[in-house]
Amino acid sequence: MESFLRLLTRGNGFLLIIILGAGGSFQSGYHLSDLSSPSPFIQRFINSSWYDRYDDPPPAQTVTIIWSLIVSLYAVGGLCGAVSVKFISGRLGRKTAVIFNSLLSMVAAGIMLTSKIANSFEMIIVARILYGFSSGLGVSLHVMYLGEIAPRKIRGIVTLTSATFSSLGKLTGQFFGLSEILGREELWNIYLSVPAVFSLVNIMALPFLPDAPRYLLIEKGDDKACKKALESLWGPADYKEEMDEMLTEQAAMEAAPPKSPLQLLSDRTVRWQLISMSVIYTCNQLSGMSAISTFSFDIFLEAGIPADKIRYVSLGLAVCEIITSISCGLIIERTGRRPLLWGGYGVLSACLVFVTITMNLQSSYWVPYVTAGLIFIFIIFFCGGPGGATATLNSELFIQSNRVAALVLMGIQRWSIFAVMGFVFPFLINTLHSYCFVLFACVCLLGCLFIFFVLPETKGKTLLEISEEFEAITVCRKSFVGKKSVETRL
Repeated sequence: MESFLRLLTRGNGFLLIIILGAGGSFQSGYHLSDLSSPSPFIQRFINSSWYDRYDDPPPAQTVTIIWSLIVSLYAVGGLCGAVSVKFISGRLGRKTAVIFNSLLSMVAAGIMLTSKIANSFEMIIVARILYGFSSGLGVSLHVMYLGEIAPRKIRGIVTLTSATFSSLGKLTGQFFGLSEILGREELWNIYLSVPAVFSLVNIMALPFLPDAPRYLLIEKGDDKACKKALESLWGPADYKEEMDEMLTEQAAMEAAPPKSPLQLLSDRTVRWQLISMSVIYTCNQLSGMSAISTFSFDIFLEAGIPADKIRYVSLGLAVCEIITSISCGLIIERTGRRPLLWGGYGVLSACLVFVTITMNLQSSYWVPYVTAGLIFIFIIFFCGGPGGATATLNSELFIQSNRVAALVLMGIQRWSIFAVMGFVFPFLINTLHSYCFVLFACVCLLGCLFIFFVLPETKGKTLLEISEEFEAITVCRKSFVGKKSVETRL
């Protein structure tokens, strides 16, 4: 932690981390929570818009379907954005790609802002798709950029800031969603356009900050620009050791050129790494966290919390999330990744079981607040465990030549699951009510068991040491790995 603080005060690294966060996972976090507050207003807008066109109120099922499309098509856009990260970052470079993504976010905000004036719920859907594309691309670029500017000693803390900014985005979304700020029926379109302000800050500041040093040396072959970028970020010093590590990685890339997602899927040397990341991403998406973030209003209403108090409870959730996310950054290099992951999933599973019980015992006045307390505990252990620690794994399990392809694959999986959940959850909670959380509890339990018995610890280890631990994994005394992997020091 001391080395981290010392490095932050010597250059522009801290400023770049903030600017990248504003245009990256912050935007994704905001959009994950921003539909919770105005959801009744938007559904009434759908009703009025439909009535103005057809002189007849829409069926309730039609409103539910349109609302589900508004939620789920955001994830479809996110999926497309995640798939395109390899092409866009390769063509434009890291910094220009982030600027392009911020411009796209501003276009989406303009469409959202004018949708109410145009009396068009279709424009909301278009804006949500563009927001999704920007979020899917932005999160992947954010994690990639952080991994390529971070010195090895503080790699875990720097990459974990992506989770912190996601939590900060959710907090900002909940804050602006208060009825005293923008959470009023006449202001919902302005509320959903707020991220454009942060995108503008990103566009104005990034041209004055350096591109990623690893990208400049490894992919562009410009050692002078790399050294200049390192000095700008972390202050004047001798960066020979850092650059030697990058050159070693460059040599490994020349021996094993960058892979496409399909090539990575067929590579047996990283089979367990892909399986582990896939399981963790699936458990994160099906843990119930994304459902709680997006549908917190409906969940607390179902739990029995008075409607006029729900926004304040949701704001408290967001505050709790960001504090826990920052705390996770302070302890991750001491505790390691595994305990945070399997321990977190274990507690999440127990919380969801108790949430199911309390949501079925609403005869007492105090029971809904016990449910809210359990959800707070859920948020604490998600952000302090799987939600935070997962962000560090991609840069620790895959070398530079595999990293972008791995990001694409995980992005496809993440956004596909999110799209399905966004569309299905409104019907799920209407059908199963509180019992839908039992499904999430089972997923969390499976994640806990898999990580406890399979995933090796990555803290402070080289990629060779991590690869050897994965190679030692066997199923029915057989290994997936057919050949040894190339060592690359990070």
